This record gives sequence, structure tokens and C-alpha cells, in this order.
Amino acid sequence: MYIQNAKIIYPDRIESGSVSIQDQRITGINGEIPDKNDMIIDGQGLYLAPGFIDIHIHGAGGHDTMEGTPEALDSIATTIAAQGTTAFLPTTMTTPVDRINHALRAIGQRRDGGGPGAQVLGAHLEGPFISGAAIGAQNPAYLQEPSIDVYQAMTEGCGDVPVSITMACELEGSDALITYLAGQGLVVSIGHSNATYEEVCRAVAAGASHTTHLFNGMSGLHHREPGVVGATFDLEALTTEVITDGIHISWPVLRTTFRQKGTDQVCLISDAMMACGMPDGVYELGGQEVIVADKAARLRTGSLAGSVLTLREAVRNVARHCGIPLHEAVKMATLNPARFCGVDDHKGRIAPGYDADLVLFDEDFQIKQVIIGGKTFC
Repeated sequence: MYIQNAKIIYPDRIESGSVSIQDQRITGINGEIPDKNDMIIDGQGLYLAPGFIDIHIHGAGGHDTMEGTPEALDSIATTIAAQGTTAFLPTTMTTPVDRINHALRAIGQRRDGGGPGAQVLGAHLEGPFISGAAIGAQNPAYLQEPSIDVYQAMTEGCGDVPVSITMACELEGSDALITYLAGQGLVVSIGHSNATYEEVCRAVAAGASHTTHLFNGMSGLHHREPGVVGATFDLEALTTEVITDGIHISWPVLRTTFRQKGTDQVCLISDAMMACGMPDGVYELGGQEVIVADKAARLRTGSLAGSVLTLREAVRNVARHCGIPLHEAVKMATLNPARFCGVDDHKGRIAPGYDADLVLFDEDFQIKQVIIGGKTFC
């Protein structure tokens, strides 16, 4: 395959050029036009970006990760692939331990066996070691105290599937669990947490390195109590993630966040639930009823319950509302999450040797073509 006449988005610039693909990998940039028998795609001056990578997504297309079935994961994967997301971490909820284990086993099978649409890279565990004081849309009936034994039971038979975990670092037993998980290679992210600045510092010393959906489900920034938000801003060791739908965080606060953290330490996420790609209505998240209306997903209590955002929209919103250059907005949905997942040696950028996961889109951020593993998806 050969893509010509495209505006290629690199992490630090945008340049017109062409891309050669063979055997699922990018083989060259601005090389000669290949044999006429090869597939030649005219980019028509469109933007060519690496495929988006979503590190925090619960569902899409009317299905949820917690269903724990191949059909559910396939539906999520194909729904988001049509919007330019080519890899993702299906994200679990705070539910009974055996149900989390069931979902993780399904995620592992999909990761290893493949399937249509976006590639599964592993799982993100959101809970159950979180705080009832910052519960969000999680179910308080299934909270667990941080425990290595509980974690091992939760991941029995699928211990290599989790890539990351969200937990509250102020809970008793959290330090030992953070040290254990970081030692296993997981990204430990602080979230659904009412921790103080000092408790976050202690967690970072134990191995925590990220914070989950910044500003949401965490202690906020106060001039005398910095909380999790203040620690995220202050500590270089912490990366973070943001939901850029204009609902979870206002545009002025997002602009402040990017000025403070830069664009190398932030990932764009969807935190999408099953209503992503679906009409407004009544859905479910973690066993709780969710009402979706006017692009917002909420419990009947009014609490936000994930989103219906796509990463395509997240990139568009950051570029349009936050003044972030397009190549940096794309970086936060490609290279940064690839680093988070430990796959940045072959995903997240357009370069020789990298996976041929690519997205062509226009000035209005409408997807024109998606390529996954060197094959056209749509």
C-alpha cells in the first residue's frame, strides 16, 4: 500500500508527503511510487495521523466491557475504529471480583486472538480499590480495601492482561499494593480518590505515576489544600488524562491544564460508555442506570457517568477550544497513550518500522479512511 499527497502529522510538525506500507508495517516515508500492482491511495491533501489509542473506555455501540463477551468487545472495537481509534484498553468497573475476572479473561482472549476493528492492547482496571468519598458513577456496594490477595483473585488466570489500574492512594493498604503493582509493570493511576497532596507524594514514592480523568473523582485544587489535582500539577513524575468534551472540564480549565502540564504529559481519553455511537436514551454502566441526553451521560442522581465522546472529537475539541496546535493535539491521542501502554516502540507515530495504523481526516475532523495493521477498515 502507498499513500500519497497527504499532510502527515508527526509529533512535532505537519509535512506533506507519502507513506509506504508492507506486511502491516510502515516501510518508508516519501519513497518512490511502487509497482502499479500495489494499492495506491490518493490522500487528496487530507491529514494523515497515527491511529488514535484510547487508554480509558468502558463501552460503545450499545455494549459494555463488563459484559465479558467477544460480541461486546467486537462491537466496541468496530464502533470506535470507524471514528479513528485503532487500539484501546477496555476498562472495567467496580463490580464483584469474579465478574471483573470474567471480563479480564475475555479481554485477554480478544487481545491474543484479534478481531474486527480496533486492537485490544490489554485492560484498564477502574476500581475496586477506590474511595467512597469520590465514588463518581462506580457502585459503592463493591468497593474493596487495597489488597494484594484481592488483586490476585481478580486477575487469576489473566495476570498479564491489565496494563493500568485506578486506585485511591489514601486507603489503608494502598502503599503495599502500589509497590506490588508497579513492580508487576502496571501503570498505577490515582483516581476516585480524596487524597491529600502528602498522600499523593507518598503514593508516587511507592510507584504511582498517573492520575485518572483529571478533576473528576478526586480532591480538587485549593490554595491551602492542593489535593490530587494540585499534586498532578506540581509533580513532574505524574502524567494525567483528560476528558475533553466540554462537560467534564470547562475549556478555561483545560487551557490552564495544558499550560501547566504541557502536551507531553497528558493523554486524551474518551471514558466512553455503551451509548457512544448510539442515540440518546437510557443505558447502563457498572450495573447502574445511565440517562444520556445532549451529549452527557448521567446517573439519576445527576453524577456524570462516563461520556459518549470519541477520540476524534477529543482531538478536534482540544485544537478548536484550547488553542493547541493540531500536531500536539494528535500526539496526546497517539504517542502519549502509546507510551502509557508501553507500545511506543511500534505504535503512536508515523515512522518506518511502526505499525500501519493510520487515519485520514479532513479540516472538519471528519474521518475519510482508517487503516489498521496495513488493511483498510473503512
